[in-house]
Amino acid sequence: MVTRREVAERARTSEAVVSYVINNGPRNVSPETRERVLAAINELGYRANAVARSLRTRHTMTLGLVVPDAGATFFGSLAREIENAAFSAGYTLLLGNAMERAERESAHVRALLDRQVDGLILAPIGRSGPWVDEVARSRTRTVILDRELEDVSATQILIDNEQGAYDATRHLIEHGWRRVGCLAGPEGVHPTIDRVAGWRRALAEAGIDPAGTPPSYGSFRQWDGYEQGKRLLAGSARPDAIFTTSDEQGLGLLRAAFERGLRVPRDLAVVSFDGIAGSAYSIPSLSTVQQPLDELGALAVQRVLAQSADERPDGETIRLTTKLIVRESCGCGREAAPRA
Repeated sequence: MVTRREVAERARTSEAVVSYVINNGPRNVSPETRERVLAAINELGYRANAVARSLRTRHTMTLGLVVPDAGATFFGSLAREIENAAFSAGYTLLLGNAMERAERESAHVRALLDRQVDGLILAPIGRSGPWVDEVARSRTRTVILDRELEDVSATQILIDNEQGAYDATRHLIEHGWRRVGCLAGPEGVHPTIDRVAGWRRALAEAGIDPAGTPPSYGSFRQWDGYEQGKRLLAGSARPDAIFTTSDEQGLGLLRAAFERGLRVPRDLAVVSFDGIAGSAYSIPSLSTVQQPLDELGALAVQRVLAQSADERPDGETIRLTTKLIVRESCGCGREAAPRA
């Protein structure tokens, strides 16, 4: 293994100067000397010992992220934005996939704490678990995303799910539909609770009794939108329009409608939630409530790094707004060709 002494000898300088170049300080190095050191590093293939450096600086330059299901398009896209923001800040992101299982979620959180990540970003699977006390004892900087927790003292960055669902449902009602159904996610988690509340509020304002078409609960995944959609569309009083609480559900619903011989949006109007890239490429393209994923990812990294190592989070909650993207599935006509 190449050592710093060998780099210093090749660059005709001291080990201390080599350290200043590698760590960008604490002392300045002349441009000529810096070039010699960098050239020596490249020629010799020197690699800094990250473990030793972390022991000295008490920073591992890593962040941890745990998501409910990395296979879900939304969380995959969110992880990409967080990784991009972490990389820009000079940090490596370690990902834990909970697979919607509480014991797996806790195991990932524990493993990341054991690796002494400099910050933890967590999109919980639902209600808080035993990891809450472990995170508090570790004093690791922590940010909670996507799913609101009521018994955690940490910065939470959330989406205004209720208003987004209200906007989607009101848009369907403005098209003249009165039987507006809802394909909902899992009961008891805040994205579902809040999106169903927004759906109910829009119906109530329009004088429509939601009891006529109660929400159908399941998961946020595509296959569940398909299965729920088949059941909902098979009834004698099927809805004229449906709000789905995720784009993946919306894509599954389109398949169910096709199999029933229903034309979207002529026979059934649909608006979904999330704004994943694939929603623009379905036939018809999905009208959707778009979450600001780039802002969400950048803000998560910014807030977790802004906390001091000894800071106890004060429970700050930040809510980001959504945007209704109107496409074909709601009945507004063909949009411009989708762009990547």
